[in-house]
Amino acid sequence: MTQTILDAFRLDGRVALVTGGGRGLGRGFSLALAEAGADVVVVDRSGSPETKQTVVDVESLGRRAWSLQLDLLEATPQDVRALVDDAVGQAGRLDILVNNAGIIRREPAIEHSETSWADVIDVNLSKAFYLAQSAARVMRTQGGGKIINVASMLSYQGGKIVPSYTASKSGLAGLTRALASEWSADGINVNAIAPGYFATDNTAQLRAQEDRSAEILARIPVGRWGVPDDLKGAAVFLASAASEYVHGAILPVDGGWLTR
Repeated sequence: MTQTILDAFRLDGRVALVTGGGRGLGRGFSLALAEAGADVVVVDRSGSPETKQTVVDVESLGRRAWSLQLDLLEATPQDVRALVDDAVGQAGRLDILVNNAGIIRREPAIEHSETSWADVIDVNLSKAFYLAQSAARVMRTQGGGKIINVASMLSYQGGKIVPSYTASKSGLAGLTRALASEWSADGINVNAIAPGYFATDNTAQLRAQEDRSAEILARIPVGRWGVPDDLKGAAVFLASAASEYVHGAILPVDGGWLTR
C-alpha cells in the first residue's frame, strides 16, 4: 500500500516521555501524541489527580500510559538518568522526549533573588539538558528519535520582571540548536516549540491583571489567549517522520505575536 503524507504523521508503536505531562500544555502534548498513535509516559512531581486523569484519557484512546514522579527542582542529574531508565524499563523503548516542565518567578531584575535565579535556570535549562542527554543515549542505540524542547516568546524577547525565565528560555533555544548540530547524524531530531501567551497556571497572574491582560491581547493578531489544543499539530509534526529533515528549529505557535 502506498504511503501518503498523512501516514508520515502517525506515531504508532512509538513511546513518548512528557515532563509536566499531566496538566496545562503538558496534558495537551500527552493527548496529542496519544491521538497520533504513541504510548505516553507522563511525568509530574507528585502523581496529581490531573496526571492520573491524563493517564486514563491516554488509555481511553487505546494507548499504553504510565505515570512517573520526579520533582525536577529537587532532582539530581543522577535522578534524571534514573527516570529515563525507569521509563525505558517500563515502556520498552523511548522514541520521543518532550521537555515541557518549567517554572517561573516574577521579580524585578533589581530585586531578583539568588534562589529565584538558580531555581529557574536549574529546572528550565539544566534539567532539560540532562533529560535530553539521557534520552539521546537511549535513542542513539535505537537508531534515532525526537526531542522537543518547549521554549517561549521570551526565547526571542526580553519580557518584564522575569529575568531568570527569559535567560532560561533563551538558553533553551540555543541548546536546541547545539544539540541538533551534534545529534542529527545519529538520527535524532532536536527542535523546539515556542508557545505564545497561553491560558495556563504560569499566566494566571497576568490574566488576572485587567490592564496587563488587555495589553497582551491587543498585541496578539488572533485576539485571544492560546489553549493547549493549539499546540497539538506542532507537537505531532516535530515528533513524527514528517519532520525528518527539520533540525534545530524553534517553531513559534503564538497567534501571530512575533509579527507585531
